[in-house]
Amino acid sequence: QVQLAESGGGLVQAGGSLRLSCAASGRTFSNYIMGWFRQAPGKEREFVSAISWSGGSTDYVDSVKGRFTISRDNAKNTVYLQMNSLKPEDTAVYYCAAVRGPYSSRKSRHEYDDWGQGTQVTVSS
Repeated sequence: QVQLAESGGGLVQAGGSLRLSCAASGRTFSNYIMGWFRQAPGKEREFVSAISWSGGSTDYVDSVKGRFTISRDNAKNTVYLQMNSLKPEDTAVYYCAAVRGPYSSRKSRHEYDDWGQGTQVTVSS
């Protein structure tokens, strides 16, 4: 099991940027696939992005492609989500998630074992 703690959320105007961080502890971070999910009020938790243990493979939901970038620093046990050109529809609680194993396109919340508590992102119009 790995413990995850997100930070970096906040209130931003449409068109602005935020960088989310997720700090991991407890196990060997580099063995884990890392993902970002988000959940807006009244909606299901949805996949946003994922990154392989090496950082060489990434996936994004179509709605954020070209605007969001996932990255990781295994030396710091941290994964990041750089969010640019934010839109009001990006407003949600953003969660970091982790799962061990070979990289594949894991876009279901049920494929991840460990979760952070979430950080609120609010984009005003």
